[in-house]
Parts: sequence; structure tokens; C-alpha cells
Amino acid sequence: MKRAIIIVLDSVGIGELPDAADFGDVGSNTLVNIKKARPQTELKHMCALGLGNIQGEDIALLGRVDSPGGAFCKMAEKSIGKDTTTGHWEMAGVITEKPFPTYTENGFPKEVMEAFETAIGTKTLGNYAASGTEIINVLGEEHVRTGYPIIYTSADSVFQIAAHEEVISVPKLYEICEIARKILTGEHGVARVIARPFIGEKNGAFTRTKNRKDFSLEPTGTTILDLAKEKGMNVTAVGKIEDIFEHRGMTRTDHTTNNNDGIEKTIQYAKEEFEGILFTNLVDTDMIYGHRNDVEGYAGALEYFDAKLPEIMAEMKEDDILFITADHGCDPTTPSTDHSREYVPLLVYGRKVRPGVDLGVRKTFADLGQTVSDYLGLGAAFNAESFLKDILL
Repeated sequence: MKRAIIIVLDSVGIGELPDAADFGDVGSNTLVNIKKARPQTELKHMCALGLGNIQGEDIALLGRVDSPGGAFCKMAEKSIGKDTTTGHWEMAGVITEKPFPTYTENGFPKEVMEAFETAIGTKTLGNYAASGTEIINVLGEEHVRTGYPIIYTSADSVFQIAAHEEVISVPKLYEICEIARKILTGEHGVARVIARPFIGEKNGAFTRTKNRKDFSLEPTGTTILDLAKEKGMNVTAVGKIEDIFEHRGMTRTDHTTNNNDGIEKTIQYAKEEFEGILFTNLVDTDMIYGHRNDVEGYAGALEYFDAKLPEIMAEMKEDDILFITADHGCDPTTPSTDHSREYVPLLVYGRKVRPGVDLGVRKTFADLGQTVSDYLGLGAAFNAESFLKDILL
């Protein structure tokens, strides 16, 4: 009854990639810069597994230990991007060689917006790159008055639609996003269409709700989720995993409401008896804190997960392997509020995992997917290198 438990700490990068300058991310180092800005940040359980032993400048500041209890490394993203979609797809085995389109300079082209407005039967507001928390407090009152949805984007490949929940209901907003998803294909096939509901009464007082929903493209190749499901295994997706993979390759989904809920659901599912994959995304570090440059909140979310990690580990079965990683960076200490092009950490733990193994610097996130495939006997042949033989006792 072998199981791979994969936990993605969304946006928890660990240092700029060599090509970070191409993405405007020189100096980004999410974990280390948080530690420097808030020295009291303590991640003792992840450091006990080897977080502070990962190779790289200043990473030891996180808390290097003499005898790590797990295997550890950092992974480079081979895909061209720094997006949630490319990061998750790559760790599941699919490398994105052609970047998804972005629209930071002039917004979405006239033909896209005309097709969208015709399909939904109304005009729109915005259509430019902006912070989601800022744009609703600039255009929110006009939206409430007119009923026109607010369209915006970012440095990521996203088409975001914001609407007040009392003006456009959440189900109706999801329908509008589905329409946009069908339009945004081919040349304009953005990685994600995102519903961004909000509440409030006036500009400056509008706030986003927990009813966000992502509408992704389908993965462009076969993932470990597809292979595990085809083999009759259980594939449980916790958090926004179901959205990122467009509901493909899963046998059970649990969308959850926040990190705390996601952690508790991960513990709950780990208690069950099944063979396959438990795949969790904990999004608050990115969505609530990273994009708002909230160092204190970000550090607190990391510390909360770290404090709960022993509970997750306590529920692991004899043949479980736990993988803790991230999908990109989002350094809250830099002026940017966008994702950052960074390495991501990887911690590997299990009763049959050799402790203290330094797996070095991996060339692609897909090494994780290939390792999971080899462990579960899924038969994948990704453009990646498995490290299974290096970690098993």
C-alpha cells in the first residue's frame, strides 16, 4: 500500500534562478528574505528534516542541523514561467516549453474583449495589469453602479474577473469564467481564468472573499495523477489542485477554505487506508500574504504549517513518502507583488527514506514526478531524473 503525500507550500521559493533577470526577479529569495526581515521566524520541524541544509547562499540562516531527518534539495523550474500552473504541472511530469501568453502592457486585445462582452451580454471595466486588492478599490463602486465585471491581469498568464457577490452572484461569476475559458484558447490560451468575488460597500473598503476559483487549461501531457488513476489507485486532491489540473486524474477532491482547513484535511486523509497519491496545495502563503507583501502574515503561515507538520508525519504509514515543496516564489520583501522566478525547496521524509541525503540541485521539478512514478510503479518516462534509489533505505 505505497503512497506519495505531496504538499505544496504555494510560492515558498528559496532563491533566484539563474535566469531570474529575464523575469525581473533579481534578488528574490522568499524564505531567506523573510528570515532576514523577521529573524524570529522559526521553522524547526522543516529544518529538522534538512531545510536549512539545502545548498545555496544564506539558506543556512533558516536553521542548519547536524543530522537531518530527511532527504533535501532545491529544484529548478525547467518550464518557461513562474506560474502556479507551470509549477504544478512540472512537478507532476509536464514541462511547459512554450510560455503561456501574458498581457501586462496593453491588457487583452480588442478581439478577445469584444468576443467576451458579446458572450456575457455586458460591457466590462478595467482590462489592465493590476493588484487584485487595489483594482477593486479603484473600480469597485463603478462596478456596483453599472454591474459590469472588472477584468484585470498580472505578470502571470491570467484573465481575472472580479465581481461583488451581491451584484454578480458567485455561481453566475463562475459561469462567466467558464465562458472566458472557452474564448481564451489557442494564441490567447492563458494558463488560468480566475474568479475573484469580493464584498464591501465603497472604494477603500472592498475585500476579496474565499470564493475564488481557478479555471485552468488541461495539462498538455500525461501526469502522475493520470497514471495513478488509470492504474486504479486513489488520487486525492486537496485545495486548488483540482482547478490547476482541470479536474483530471483525480478520484476525490476537497477544495478547502484556507491553509488551516487544508492541513486538517491532509491529516484526515492520511489516516485512511489507500494506495496512491495525496496531493495538497496550501495557497494562503501566496494568495493572502505573498501578493500583498505581508511578511508578518507570510511568516506566521509558515510557522503554523511547521507546527502542524509532526501531526502529518504521525499519521504516515510504513510505506508512505512525504514530499514538501513549492511551485514558484512570491517574495513579500521585494517591491513586486507578483510571483518570482525561484528555486523551490524539496524535503522528503518516510520510514523507509534514508535520512541526511543531500539531493543537490535538481534540474527540473519533474524529478519529483519521476520519483513518485518509480515508487508507485506508474511507468512514466518524463524528461527528468528519478532520485528514488538515492533516498530508499
